[in-house]
Amino acid sequence: MDKRKFISESLTQSSETKLKIIKECSEDILSASELIIDAFRNGNKLLLCGNGGSAADCQHIAAELVIRLSHKVKRPALPAIALTTDTSYLTAGGNDIGFENVFARGVEGLGAMGDVLLAISTSGNSENVIRAVQTAKSKMMKTIGFLGGDGGKLKSLVDLPIVIPSSNVQRIQEGHITVAHIICEIIEEELYG
Repeated sequence: MDKRKFISESLTQSSETKLKIIKECSEDILSASELIIDAFRNGNKLLLCGNGGSAADCQHIAAELVIRLSHKVKRPALPAIALTTDTSYLTAGGNDIGFENVFARGVEGLGAMGDVLLAISTSGNSENVIRAVQTAKSKMMKTIGFLGGDGGKLKSLVDLPIVIPSSNVQRIQEGHITVAHIICEIIEEELYG
C-alpha cells in the first residue's frame, strides 16, 4: 500500500463527497434545521438513535445541543437525548426484548407527540432504527434520517431523509457529522444568536 497516495485519495474523496452534499442535500439540511427548531420552540425534544459509529454520532450531537456548539453563543441547554448511551437499558433490552427493539422501546418511553427522532443509519437498513422510526410515527413524532448510499428502507419511512451521496461508509459517516454540526449551528443562531 502506498500510504501517502491512500491519504491523498481519502481526503480527496471526503472533499468531493462534501461538495456533492452542497448540491444534493442543502435544502434537506435546511428543512431538518427548521423541523428541530420548531420542536424546541414548542417545548418538545430531539431523540437520536443509531448503531456503532452512528451511535457515537448520536451522543456527539446530543452533547452539542445540551451543552453548546459555539462558544460565542450563550444559551440554555436544549433537550436532546441519545438513546444509545445507557448500557443498562441497552443490554437489558437486548437480553429481554431483543436488540431489534431497544430503540423502539426508548422512543415508546421517552418520545411524545411533537418530538423529533433523528435516526442515523449509513445503510438505511438497520432493523432497530427502522422499528424506532415506526414507533415514533405511531406517537405522532417527526422523523429525520441521516442515511447513505441509496437510503435503504429508511428513506421512504422517515419524514425527511438526508442521504449522503456516497456508498463508502467512512465518507457517509463524515458527511453525517458535518451535516449535524451545520444543523446544530443553525439551531443555535436561529434561537439564540
